[in-house]
Amino acid sequence: MSKTTRHPPTGHQTALARVPASTSNLGSGFDTLGLAVGLHTLMRLTLRGERGVQVHSEAAEADLLAAKAMIKEAVGAFCARTGKNASGAAVRLSGNVPVARGLGASAAVRVGVLVCLNLLTAAGLSRQDLLELATDLEGHPDNASPALFGGFTVSGRVGRSVRCLRFPVSPKLKLVVLVPRFAVKTEAARRIMPASYPRSAAAHALNRTGLITAALATGRYRDLKGVFDDLFHQPYRKRLVPQLPAVVQAGVAAGALGGFLSGSGSAIICLCLAGAEAIARAMQSEMPESVVLTLGPENKGASARLVRVGP
Repeated sequence: MSKTTRHPPTGHQTALARVPASTSNLGSGFDTLGLAVGLHTLMRLTLRGERGVQVHSEAAEADLLAAKAMIKEAVGAFCARTGKNASGAAVRLSGNVPVARGLGASAAVRVGVLVCLNLLTAAGLSRQDLLELATDLEGHPDNASPALFGGFTVSGRVGRSVRCLRFPVSPKLKLVVLVPRFAVKTEAARRIMPASYPRSAAAHALNRTGLITAALATGRYRDLKGVFDDLFHQPYRKRLVPQLPAVVQAGVAAGALGGFLSGSGSAIICLCLAGAEAIARAMQSEMPESVVLTLGPENKGASARLVRVGP
């Protein structure tokens, strides 16, 4: 961890952060593959003299309580790692990332806190340091990596550190994202998975993860066709999102390269190089009350800047 003796100037300072949403797993790449997408969490974090964390947002009360708990935990982890004092923080959240839909909302909030505090306290943490902290908070790096670095990421723990390989993604690749009205909690989605798998299912997951990674890393997007037939987590999680097979099949029939559950759900994503509008209509026909968004990949990761507040 790099260190510095610089200190922020006196008076209240505020950091503004912009962090992309992300989709993870991308089929069989469980807890490993991630892709930043064109939705963003916006954070305004001010360090104050008073102790305690204040959070302001237009989110529903339950989502606000969850965000406040995550922010307090992230502040505590940052202070423990750096020795900096950031006990008094006022945070304002906004943006367009749906909560509890498998689009990396929690990772975006945690990463936003870390990049803001790193700037405000002049802690000098590297992006790798921030990734380690964010992964500890998240429990796995599949959303933390694209939130920090943007693009397509392949990441995992190697020894005591987190290794992330990042690749840019062409804007020609579109994500048609169906967002259901109902949420799925990550904890419930993890509990529903089995404790062990047959060898054939494990081999299939390894094969598909390798093919998806190679296609996205090299830009051979047409080779994504037919490789999202996951056997590792989606067959179990469709109990929580029963429309998953029908939505994906409709998207593929309309011209998509393939589709998958975004993270643990409930959002469903189809990838395409053309015909996004027809694919969106086909997907939504299976879940008429859902919202469908056509997004591009986001190659810019988390960013933050300082603004002065007060005297």
